[in-house]
Amino acid sequence: MKRKALGLFLGICALALTVAPSGHAFDFTQVEEKVVEHTLDNGLTLLIMPRHDAPVASFVTWANVGSADDPKGYTGLAHMFEHMAFKGTRTLGTKDIEAELKAIAKEDSIFMELRAERNKGLLADSARLVELEEAYNEAREASYQLVVPNEFGNVVEREGGVGLNAFTAYDQTAYFFSLPSNKVELWMALESERFLNPVLREMYKERDVVAEERRMRTESNPIGRAIEEFLALAYKAHPYGVPGIGHMSDIQYYSRKEAKAFFDKYYGPSNLTIAVVGDVKPKDVIKLAEEYWGRIPYRPAPERIATVEPEQLGERRMVLEDPAQPVYLVGWHVPQIIHPDRVAVDMLMEHLGQGRTSILYETMVKEKKMAMQVGGFSGFPGNKYPGMAMVYALPAQGHDNYECEEEIFTAIERVKEELVSQEDLEKMRARAKASFINSIASNTGIAMQLCEAQQYYGDWREMFRQLDKINAVTAEDIQRVANEYLTEKNRVVVMMNTTQS
Repeated sequence: MKRKALGLFLGICALALTVAPSGHAFDFTQVEEKVVEHTLDNGLTLLIMPRHDAPVASFVTWANVGSADDPKGYTGLAHMFEHMAFKGTRTLGTKDIEAELKAIAKEDSIFMELRAERNKGLLADSARLVELEEAYNEAREASYQLVVPNEFGNVVEREGGVGLNAFTAYDQTAYFFSLPSNKVELWMALESERFLNPVLREMYKERDVVAEERRMRTESNPIGRAIEEFLALAYKAHPYGVPGIGHMSDIQYYSRKEAKAFFDKYYGPSNLTIAVVGDVKPKDVIKLAEEYWGRIPYRPAPERIATVEPEQLGERRMVLEDPAQPVYLVGWHVPQIIHPDRVAVDMLMEHLGQGRTSILYETMVKEKKMAMQVGGFSGFPGNKYPGMAMVYALPAQGHDNYECEEEIFTAIERVKEELVSQEDLEKMRARAKASFINSIASNTGIAMQLCEAQQYYGDWREMFRQLDKINAVTAEDIQRVANEYLTEKNRVVVMMNTTQS
């Protein structure tokens, strides 16, 4: 066994000893008591968990904003801002900040003129469009000449940082990396600076990168297209139905002005949670956070999305055609993560389609060999608001979506009629325990779990309550939610059938 793998294994074993079950209860008291919570005057929540196993620390900045919060007409802006956050600050990433800001202002001004002309559609002046396009490209190039590319990441790497990354989901945006524990102040300075007053440099260049990302992930990807059509069919009101990466026309439309307004609304400290896990002293972390993050002025946290998806009145179905591999998607509307039924729904979907021992995998892949892949899960595309429980299948050669659909519906009816066995319940609980322990085997994993629980439940302690909730679910609960939610009326189906090219 390699040293890194051995260390991870020993870490999991050591953690498991501190959360050993007593009957079916799990006691996370020793772990929970290590977490220190502190709120700055500006509203920022700070969660700290000392772990002195190695002289490193992991840092997560968790923003309670995601693609669901994109403004109408500017879809994809949450994802775009994630890209922008790596472009540096007034002191990092520039050759001459004053000259760069002037160049950026000129770039913005020309783009807004170009955008206004484009908006005229068929009435646009073609000669004026050519003139503005040329001026816009020149202004872009001039501003880029003043940029020091990737300086933020280079500084992190030079100082021993690893894992510098971020992600944008429908519910949240997270930024994270790890550093030697003697570099805590460096993290505080770097991370707070990019959220204090960011310079949205290289925005139009990066916008082109996002557009290409959309082409690859969705427009040139049959599964990506099927998923986008599925969400649009499933949601007629709630923004979970809008593609997280954004519509292409919106990506090519929004400007630095809209990105800055988005930042001002959603990136106030009262909408952020920071988790620091590793070889640190809480009092030192708090002191540094007050010094660096305390510089950011208070802004009220934005309100939750008020739009409620109306009840579905009947099955929604779409059939697509493509020369590619056939794809089958089916989903049902289910409650958000804090709803009392969600734990039972999660276990139901695990029983149906998670792992090689699930009902659907056993029958469709192993026994009948009608599918190359099959799976089930809940919480798609998000958990903050009511989402979807999903099953997907990729039919094997010689089989089609209709055969897979019949087998999936047969398995669901069986779960509705027959109680899950005690043996299967125990397997679910064991897998849940293993999954949770694996998720908190690293400093970054713990930090992520703390932030996620703080966002969804308003209390990070809920991360330590999940296994008890799973243990409380009965076979009758699983049968009840199957009958309540996995109904024909509540069903959304999208299949992509293969056509000859």
